[in-house]
Amino acid sequence: MDFSDKAVHIRQGEELDTGKVGEFLRGSIPGLSGEMIVEQFPSGFSNLTYLIRVGATELVLRRPPFGRKAKTAHDMGREYRILSALKGVYPYCPRPLLYTEDESVMGCPFYVMERIPGIILRKNLPKGLEFTPKQMRTLCENLLDVQYKLHAIDYKAVGLDGFGRPEGYVKRQVEGWSDRYRAARTPDAPDFETVMQWLFEKMPPDSPKPGVIHNDYKFDNVVLNPENPQEIIGVLDWEMATIGDPLMDLGSSLGYWVQADDPEELQAARMLPTTLPGAMTRTEMVRRYETLAGITVDNFDFYLCFGIFRLAVIAQQIYYRFYHGQTKDERFSVLIFGVHILEKSALNFIKNGGL
Repeated sequence: MDFSDKAVHIRQGEELDTGKVGEFLRGSIPGLSGEMIVEQFPSGFSNLTYLIRVGATELVLRRPPFGRKAKTAHDMGREYRILSALKGVYPYCPRPLLYTEDESVMGCPFYVMERIPGIILRKNLPKGLEFTPKQMRTLCENLLDVQYKLHAIDYKAVGLDGFGRPEGYVKRQVEGWSDRYRAARTPDAPDFETVMQWLFEKMPPDSPKPGVIHNDYKFDNVVLNPENPQEIIGVLDWEMATIGDPLMDLGSSLGYWVQADDPEELQAARMLPTTLPGAMTRTEMVRRYETLAGITVDNFDFYLCFGIFRLAVIAQQIYYRFYHGQTKDERFSVLIFGVHILEKSALNFIKNGGL
């Protein structure tokens, strides 16, 4: 049975001018010939991702969303640059093929990369795919190991010095995401002020070992081998990658990590299959990371709370676009409920501590 991720028809209002795009691609990427077919990958709430078939060749095109966008978000050039730098040392990156800022093609910068076909896990496993508890634990271990391999890369050696500013990273993140939340808050959203104040007061110092961080690393941004679904063969969606504190990256990942014993309202907000029998807990993930990195972390409640808050900000920014009629994608309408659940979750972690 084929569990590989599939593209579908393009959402209304997000169509591409196939004539212009096809002409540009054929003139820029050697060897393309044949009829061009364009479909869209249906998941994701930020940058738009299309499957381009030209004859027997499959490509993936990434472009910013339509409508108003945050000033520094959706930088196609950054995505293309980090993929280009990492491809030789981090085999999980898709190979970048083309980047352009020529807005005459589709009205925005975009880039094209190779497609890594495989399985992508979302809220529930594809029908027919099953993991034993042992297999699920192995998959969780592999997920964490691949993330640590990214953090361990010598970013200066691969030409990414200056790609981010590790000095003052934590402070900028807390202040920056707080500003973004306040700017995107709608009348039906919680204020999050208690959480933001706690994060500001509990900020740790800069990491002594900054590294490349993905900033949205989770199950539905990795590709699994169809022949061995416990093996990770690709990492996708690099739009928020930078140089920063690896523990902030881990906290952002575990902000998505709903486990089997979490409260019912948090279970309702689950987006990934992290409650399956055998799945590691947040505590187990942190302990394994400590072993891989050779460190001890005694304040991970800060990083986890930040990860939950950051996830709420992302959801609120997307909901803001729906609330103000800048997108018609009905998936965005329910995000406000997730924002409320995430505030309650963050407050519970602040009050009770632990993972």
